[in-house]
Amino acid sequence: MTKIKGIIFDLDGTILDTIYDIADSANNVLEELGFNTHSYKEYEKFLGNGFKNLMKKSLPDGVDETILNKALELFTKEYDKNYMNKTKPFDYIENVLKALQEKDVKMAVNSNKKDIFTKNLVNKFFHDINFVRVYGDREGIKRKPDPETSLEIAEAMQLTPDEIIYIGDSEVDVMTAKNANMKSGVVSWGYRDINELKKYDVDCIFYEPKDILKIIE
Repeated sequence: MTKIKGIIFDLDGTILDTIYDIADSANNVLEELGFNTHSYKEYEKFLGNGFKNLMKKSLPDGVDETILNKALELFTKEYDKNYMNKTKPFDYIENVLKALQEKDVKMAVNSNKKDIFTKNLVNKFFHDINFVRVYGDREGIKRKPDPETSLEIAEAMQLTPDEIIYIGDSEVDVMTAKNANMKSGVVSWGYRDINELKKYDVDCIFYEPKDILKIIE
């Protein structure tokens, strides 16, 4: 097996627990538009494919594109007000990232969250980690599971895809890794059922953050 020299991390559900601010923001929008709200647990299933997909899953089936676009616009504004209220790193993640940095493992973040929110959150919670790149959803760039951003990061790391593991918490992340010819890893503390993720032929499963350190030993 090729030695792992780089790690690309997903953001939501992998290194940051963001579900509460996302759910609160989306529920505020649904209430404003006169629709039923959802529980935090339900929102865990809606995440992973960008804000528009999140709102589409939050709204009742069959709403027209005009309503969806209005909800998306309102959600982006609402989330901008709320996204640092309850969000925090998962326990021990900071310690793991610092340990990886000390071992000269190259790291990056690739999220389907809007780029500005992704960068601001990483800067707030992980400002002392030297990520090679931090990318969210960017205009004109295909989102995960398209491999474009992951391969751009590999180039910036000056590593080949098989020297990198992509770690996330959803089937989208596993598919991204496979599409980029990278190793795939999923975390058990994220927003998807780990037994469901096993069906995607994932290379590594991490049951607690410190397990990530084992892949570079």
